[in-house]
Amino acid sequence: MASGEIFLTQEGFQKLSDELDYLKNAKRREVARQLEKARAMGDLSENAEYDSAKDAQAHLEKKIRDLEDKLSRARIIENENIPKDKVYIGAKVKLRDEDTQEEMEYKLVSAPESDYSENKISIESPIGKALMGRSKGDQVEIKIPAGLLKYKILDITR
Repeated sequence: MASGEIFLTQEGFQKLSDELDYLKNAKRREVARQLEKARAMGDLSENAEYDSAKDAQAHLEKKIRDLEDKLSRARIIENENIPKDKVYIGAKVKLRDEDTQEEMEYKLVSAPESDYSENKISIESPIGKALMGRSKGDQVEIKIPAGLLKYKILDITR
């Protein structure tokens, strides 16, 4: 397993904990039922359902181990210890695209918490790295594979 701390918000820690609980309880029982059903079909050497259920069990156990590892190394970020006038993990950042004038808001989180559909971007992403440590009013140029993004930081909240 990987070493080193993983920084999580309280919300992210809870989400991973809930997922682990679901996998260890409900999902394990479901996979065990699938295995039992496949075993009942007879000859295991030529039983595709059994092989599939064993593969599902192996993937499930790996995911459980990975989540347990992440949670064991998690360090919950306390907002009161982080400057509120700079962009750091846990900050919500309102940006304006200087080319299109479109405004957007992202929350900077650790990689395990990132979810673009919820506007949660990783501090390890190109945008996240470029925003870290910046202040309200700063102009930021970010090189991405598709070209150059130019943003202005309009607001920072926690």
